[in-house]
Amino acid sequence: MAGSATPSLDEKLRTRPEVRPTPLAHQAIHDTVVRILETQPRGALLDVPAGEGALAARLIDIGFDVRCCDLYPEIFRLDGVDIHRGNLDAELPFSDRSFDYVTCLEGLEHIENPQQAMREFARVLKPGGHLIVSVPNILNIEERLKWLLHGYTSHFKPISRAAAERLRAEYNDRVEIAAHVNPISYSELRYLIEKNGFEMVGAHRDKAKANAWMYWPVVGIIKLIAKLTPKEKRAERWTEELVSKEVLLGGNTLIVHAALGMVAPI
Repeated sequence: MAGSATPSLDEKLRTRPEVRPTPLAHQAIHDTVVRILETQPRGALLDVPAGEGALAARLIDIGFDVRCCDLYPEIFRLDGVDIHRGNLDAELPFSDRSFDYVTCLEGLEHIENPQQAMREFARVLKPGGHLIVSVPNILNIEERLKWLLHGYTSHFKPISRAAAERLRAEYNDRVEIAAHVNPISYSELRYLIEKNGFEMVGAHRDKAKANAWMYWPVVGIIKLIAKLTPKEKRAERWTEELVSKEVLLGGNTLIVHAALGMVAPI
């Protein structure tokens, strides 16, 4: 039908009222990150990718000195805050040891080289600095079953030529904003963290998965197998973490908090 085409990202931005920036991530992710950081000493914080600036606004409100960076700074909408153009697949436009904190929400799954991004986080953070990063949780019980049945998860559906063209049209060739191209599980993320000299502080979920009770029979089997695994193998393969409520019973998003310089890189 004429006139029914999906508005492009630029059209949405032009017609949106001038209000506080809209989160590109789910609100529960921002809520979790704020809960983690509000207990920490205030300091210099880099938010990348910053999107419209919704998380930055909340972190400024609780006292952090926030700098923002994004591949597409033209979508940033937070007045009075500098926005830098930067690519997580390349070197970020900041000096070594510039920040006490880095937040990277909904970023690593959109880029070609998450290892490069993690190296940059380690470079721009001061020793003892904190990193908070989120990725879609592809290891919760619902996503494990979807992978078994369909060959892909909710957040990493096949990107056909037709799907890619739709994304290009809707996001004005800024496909990276929407396309999930790099599924990263807890195991890969923790490896990247420890490889670059970070130590895990904690893992969090955005919120509990709805209707999780339906999966309890399968969860029970997975937990029994984990319990019967030899102790040394459980420690080596992070078995306890992989069957935790944050991972196995987690929501759509896994949020990891790590600190730099507490252990030697792998």
